[in-house]
Amino acid sequence: MGKINGCLKCIFIFFNVLFAIVGCLLIFAAVKATALAFQMSAFGGPGVGWIWVIAIGIFGISSLGIFAACSEKDLFLKIFAGFMVVGMIIMLIFGTVVAVFRNTMKENYGNASKEFADPIMKNEDSRNVLSSVQESWQCCGVVSADDWGTEMPSSCGCRDTYGAFGKPECKSKPAGSTGPTQIYSKPCSDTIFYYIDIAFKITLGILFGFAITALLGLLISFLMIHQVKRHDSIGGPSITMKGY
Repeated sequence: MGKINGCLKCIFIFFNVLFAIVGCLLIFAAVKATALAFQMSAFGGPGVGWIWVIAIGIFGISSLGIFAACSEKDLFLKIFAGFMVVGMIIMLIFGTVVAVFRNTMKENYGNASKEFADPIMKNEDSRNVLSSVQESWQCCGVVSADDWGTEMPSSCGCRDTYGAFGKPECKSKPAGSTGPTQIYSKPCSDTIFYYIDIAFKITLGILFGFAITALLGLLISFLMIHQVKRHDSIGGPSITMKGY
């Protein structure tokens, strides 16, 4: 018979396999997100480096947990428990930092002005990105259509039809400017900030969710280590759940 209670061992391995699959899915998501990283970074959006770190970390630690449970070696269980402690602390620190950064960015975006739009409009790459998303997002300019100066791009042209964001509001182009007669009245900053805020909320959910999971993994690891040590000390059969 094994050193660890069979039911506890199966539950532990099951959840580690589950998180290993989650790690693989996050790695796939990181590959996809990397392709869009430049577009969002042009508007001050968060990078995707944290996704790679979390994805690889989850997959690696889950694999270690599976091996530790199968081998029933207290050394590997202690290493796994150590990773749980470190991971929980890191997740809590990152979660706090992201929450503070989100509130700061939300406050700055709420006061979006010409100073925010100027760096984007002066960069040719970010201008191209903005122009490409204006039609699909039904918006014009970062803070206002005046960001484009006297040359309104065709992507600002307002089509009085329903799109992904409903029926858009149109207005006349600024006096003295060239381009479409009717342009979108809504600036793109509202939509940009909306998607960035969603990204921050998802990040916070992942970080604090994994912090709680790490705590549970730590507690189960301690129980398994105790069972292994007791088995080795008395040379007896596996410990039942009833005694604990």
